[in-house]
Amino acid sequence: MNDIEQYEFDRSGYLVIKNLITPEQAADMLKAVDKLEAHAAKHVHLPPRKLSCWGSEHHYNEEMNYHAYGEQASGKTLVIEDFFNTDPVFDCLVDHEKTMAYIRRIVQGPIRINNSEIRIRYTGNASGTHMGGPIDHKYRYNYNENGIDCMMVRMVYFLQPVTNEQGAFCVVPGTHKTNRRSPYDSNPDNEPGMIGLEVEAGDAILFTEHLRHGGLTNRSERTRKTLHVGYGPAWMMSQNIATMDEPQFITDAALSRYTDAQRKLFRIM
Repeated sequence: MNDIEQYEFDRSGYLVIKNLITPEQAADMLKAVDKLEAHAAKHVHLPPRKLSCWGSEHHYNEEMNYHAYGEQASGKTLVIEDFFNTDPVFDCLVDHEKTMAYIRRIVQGPIRINNSEIRIRYTGNASGTHMGGPIDHKYRYNYNENGIDCMMVRMVYFLQPVTNEQGAFCVVPGTHKTNRRSPYDSNPDNEPGMIGLEVEAGDAILFTEHLRHGGLTNRSERTRKTLHVGYGPAWMMSQNIATMDEPQFITDAALSRYTDAQRKLFRIM
């Protein structure tokens, strides 16, 4: 993370990073996501069920060790959490060298992965705008004598090109520093100041959760699929919705594939 990127991240609250993963990695992970989508769509409404601390109900899949919610339908989103348990193809994202070079410049102290989700957005779907303004300690943005000091941040990896028409990730730049709550509703298509961030396959977007963000309406016929990985200080527990503020849900089978450095991103050893 060079000086220009640090300046832009501090100023705007996000970065678009070109070619963070290779075309081969993007293609291989997209194949795995396609398989998981088909699997989750068949099981998402079935037992066993898990009730999150937010009151939402999720399917826990005992075969593949993921949590899922949502729906495979027009206007809907299907979300698959804990995807690291499902397929070794995703292991390349654990302690990913280029990613961690960014994360270590904006999260101070020992770091842990706290979020892992596949977001699948169908035609007609928009992701409601949220965050920005005064915010919970877990998601705040700060700057101190050691530089940028974020709590939760996310890296969104794009496995396909995404245009505004296809439901681009969108942000209101600078809102990680505002002291007032947004007076606007959650419709990302109508909010003044909202901009879509168009990307190519292999690109990524890094942002602080403090930033006001969402997803424009997918007005295309193509389903939009992205991988989200969240990072924060080592004390922060899971920020996946199904396991919110519980220990990170990572299986022993997944951990057995990892190095000590990779395991430390999920559990304090």
